[in-house]
Amino acid sequence: MFERITEYFEKTMPNPQPELHYSNAFELLVAVMLSAQCTDKRVNTITPALFNAFPTPKIMAEASTDEIYQLIKSCSYPNSKSKHLSDMSKMLHEKYDGQIPDDIDEMQKLPGVGRKTANLVAAVAFNKQTMPVDTHVFRVAARLGLSKNSSTPLETERQLVKGFKKEILSKAHHWLILHGRYVCTARNPKCHECGLNGLCKKSLKASIGK
Repeated sequence: MFERITEYFEKTMPNPQPELHYSNAFELLVAVMLSAQCTDKRVNTITPALFNAFPTPKIMAEASTDEIYQLIKSCSYPNSKSKHLSDMSKMLHEKYDGQIPDDIDEMQKLPGVGRKTANLVAAVAFNKQTMPVDTHVFRVAARLGLSKNSSTPLETERQLVKGFKKEILSKAHHWLILHGRYVCTARNPKCHECGLNGLCKKSLKASIGK
């Protein structure tokens, strides 16, 4: 199954890229934190002014939570996110000399940074072969049978890490998230457009029900 899906995406999506806009690891981390339960499109409208005002962890750390809030208030959960960004930048400046740690466990010590965020930043900014699992990846993996009986993102991550070849893990993450975002959507998936239709549990159930 993993080989067939890898072959399909290598042909149809040979060079997948993240859709968040950033120019360094700090900007990527901030953008990923803002993207929680928010679209990348919305985040990309917010970050230019935010990065212009606070281009480094030190400068963001010196800002008040309200100053950060005013620039991100159009995203979801701006109150908690502005506090997380403030606390995260302070720790980065004080403990890590302004440098994002490239170790996943170390990165998760930063306020507001969970495993998915750490995995994603490690993969994109530091070329680590990790498998971030968000709602799209979780859904697509289950529908395609890449994960079985998984009830948590961590369980799905472990199964995907085991199934995909190590050297393509971060690419496979982008395949699954983009496929889930534009084709295998949560509601009304575009099964008629999907080249993996025959492998999909959702498609099979739909066929049986007819």
